[in-house]
Amino acid sequence: MKEIENIIICGIGAVGAIYANKINEYNNKNLRILVDPARLEKYEKSPKIFNGNPLKLNYILPDNKDFKADLIIIATKFDGLNDVIKNIENFVKEDTIIISLLNGVTSEEIISQKYGWKHTLISYFIGHSAMRTGNNIVHDGIGTIVYGVKDSNKTDIQDIQIVKNFFDKVGIDYKIPEDMLHSYWLKYMLNVSSNQPSAILNMTFGQMQSNKKFNEFFIKIMKEVQAIAKAEGVKNTETMIDEALLAFNKMIPEGKTSMLQDIEAKRKTEVEMFAGTMIKFGQKHNIPTPYNQVLKDMVEVIEENF
Repeated sequence: MKEIENIIICGIGAVGAIYANKINEYNNKNLRILVDPARLEKYEKSPKIFNGNPLKLNYILPDNKDFKADLIIIATKFDGLNDVIKNIENFVKEDTIIISLLNGVTSEEIISQKYGWKHTLISYFIGHSAMRTGNNIVHDGIGTIVYGVKDSNKTDIQDIQIVKNFFDKVGIDYKIPEDMLHSYWLKYMLNVSSNQPSAILNMTFGQMQSNKKFNEFFIKIMKEVQAIAKAEGVKNTETMIDEALLAFNKMIPEGKTSMLQDIEAKRKTEVEMFAGTMIKFGQKHNIPTPYNQVLKDMVEVIEENF
């Protein structure tokens, strides 16, 4: 069984920086952070600060042809995914494993259109939110990569063990669920239902958790995701809302969703990946998604003011 040696991380925002820091501390010789020339200049002048310490990372440009990756971790925003797919081309070899930590349930499908499903795993990050202010990122270390395969007939299941061995060596927390597709959609339910209203209403996790009216609204949004998940072939959808509520109530009260942080920083949000994707799934299956339509419209009203 092969071992993972060379790693590329695409995106060192709130999530990417957590794993860039972790892997860099383990072995900085074999880690590269993929950037474009503009970001390279920016990061060299003003490095990212993670938990008070500058991140001293090795950067690589898309036109480099001297580095081949055993593992590529994609942690950009959704609107940067197409650029990443193009920019990793020189670093992908026949057995390169690709993990996407993007929110949502469509990034791996988009990645597979160019690189296939054989070594593309489905995955997500779950844990306490990292707080990002400019170049400063603060995270308490509570976070897990949940991963697996979407279809064992298409993806090499040996890749699960290869990644597990690497995570064990580096000290990265992970989970490998028996029903990865259920877990994958459960995280999506949590994101769709909490990120968007929190951004519109300017609420922390604690404010959402303690507000009875918000919780009623929250569940109405989750029911739309539940219906879509069932139509997409996800099993045991009847338990998803209770599972999502349990996870939601474990979030630290002072934490903020990534979309609220984007709104506060006047950055483009991932509303298209959340409500936009939900609306498209609704049209595909003829399932109404009125709450997501309103959430999309309201976030876009806020974005227009940027």
